Amino acid sequence: MVIAVPVQSLELKPGSTVSIHNLSWQDFENILAELGESRSIRLTYYQGTLELMSPRAIHERPHRIIADIVKTLLDTDDRDWEDFGSTTFKRPELAGVEPDSCLYIQNAERVRGCTEMDLDNYPPPDLAIECDVTSRTTLQVYQVLEVPEVWIYREGQLNIYLLASTGTYESSRSSSIFPDLDLAKLIPALVENAIAQGTSKMLRQLRADFTAGAFE
Repeated sequence: MVIAVPVQSLELKPGSTVSIHNLSWQDFENILAELGESRSIRLTYYQGTLELMSPRAIHERPHRIIADIVKTLLDTDDRDWEDFGSTTFKRPELAGVEPDSCLYIQNAERVRGCTEMDLDNYPPPDLAIECDVTSRTTLQVYQVLEVPEVWIYREGQLNIYLLASTGTYESSRSSSIFPDLDLAKLIPALVENAIAQGTSKMLRQLRADFTAGAFE
């Protein structure tokens, strides 16, 4: 006998993850509809497996700080961006994901006015940011979505992955968005600074340092 349990009845402790296997794409769509927009649980679907993750409060801070750093660097360089946060991105029947944070940069102009994300009409985000990722499928999901660049921040280290012409991700020391910056060194230091001294103070100093040419 199979007993169906509503997903809403699941109680996930902060930092915990639950995997549900053998789900169809329609099952995933139904669960998204059941949970609605106002929820703290993040969902990732790949090849019939759904992962539900309840972020810890400490999980939320780094990716928000990193997104703020990216926007500050772009602003000081007079470059456009659009922040799409944890928008749900889907390739029907294949994969679906809600990034911790994501931004449009090269394609910022193309998504202005977007109120409902559909990858048939809009490009994927130029940058996805994930923190404390333990799932092996994370990069595979972004590979299906063809996200050009993914950053994974875990245990105080930033790992940069660039989508190669082969369609797979390659680990990289540098970012295609900021090729002249050593982000693997810079981002962890800035995150630590923000947590210790305050994000706004760190961002003001970052803007001043960048404007003064400290990173040239």
